[in-house]
Amino acid sequence: MKATGKISSWYVADLVLSRPEAKVRHIVEAIGTSDVNRGRSFAQQYCPKETPRIYGSYEEVYQDPNVDIVYIGTPHAFHKNNCLDAIAAGKHVLCEKPFTINAREAREVFEAAREKGVFIAEAMWLRHRPLAIELQRLLHQEKAIGEIFQATSHFGSEIDIPNLPLDKYYRQNSMGAGSLLDIGIYALTWIVLSLDSELEADRAKPKILAAQTHWEDVEITSTAILQYPSTGRQGIATSTTMAIGNPDLLARVHGTAGSIEVHGSCPSAPDSFTLYPSFNMGAGDKVFRGEGKKYDFSAPGRGFQYQADNIALDVLSGRLESSIVPQSETIRTMEIMDEIRRQGGTRYPSD
Repeated sequence: MKATGKISSWYVADLVLSRPEAKVRHIVEAIGTSDVNRGRSFAQQYCPKETPRIYGSYEEVYQDPNVDIVYIGTPHAFHKNNCLDAIAAGKHVLCEKPFTINAREAREVFEAAREKGVFIAEAMWLRHRPLAIELQRLLHQEKAIGEIFQATSHFGSEIDIPNLPLDKYYRQNSMGAGSLLDIGIYALTWIVLSLDSELEADRAKPKILAAQTHWEDVEITSTAILQYPSTGRQGIATSTTMAIGNPDLLARVHGTAGSIEVHGSCPSAPDSFTLYPSFNMGAGDKVFRGEGKKYDFSAPGRGFQYQADNIALDVLSGRLESSIVPQSETIRTMEIMDEIRRQGGTRYPSD
């Protein structure tokens, strides 16, 4: 593992959860950090039963023969080079979302991994959750709400960007700052999961209409409409750092025979969804709907363990990409965000 920030702490804490039913056992062999003392504190707090080696450079992690998979949890702008360095050392890689800054960088990294013959995947943990997998089954296989025609998702996080010090990540365009890559990717993922079926021919070709708002050169609000030509399905994904979003309604999917609403603390951390029948008109033109069926997926930890298990099983089976988040899906998501940024006017130095 490399980096000791918030996302890395969450991941490691879930990695070492006591789970008798776990399909694999995860061992934190090493931690790479720019501050060895911080690395030691990190290990004591988040994996106290482990004895990882603490390295003062990432390169030392790559060269450790006992490290099988490198988890990269650094800021977005570093992902490409971090991945390439780990690949060059022959390590398998799980890299946090967004996988890179843009689709061009993602293709470059995937090509390097193919040439080296190592596994690499984007750590879009939302897709690995049992909740997301069951939701897709109900929507696309059972057609539990009929023919899907619309989905919406919003992710809001309140960050006072104008008053942040200039050296903070959220103020630095050069680091890939902005709501879209940081949290909007989750809202976008809910739309894609809801509207897409792997059997549909135009899976990779939604039309996009997007707008963005900026504070100086940092994007603070994004809105994107996705429309799928062959089915007519539409999705609206929004994100902002101006205010916290609805803490209960994370996504809503509309079908001809009902709707599904996803619940949880935020779009990256769902814990349940409810399937409702269609709305109806009652006496006096009052709109009502019947009682919904709730599907509860509460579990210990934050939910990173599902991703960790799936990735480990992929590597152990000799796969070179994730069975849940294949490389083509990562590239497609990056291409959609590239187009949203193109229309919205957000550019990064690596573009």
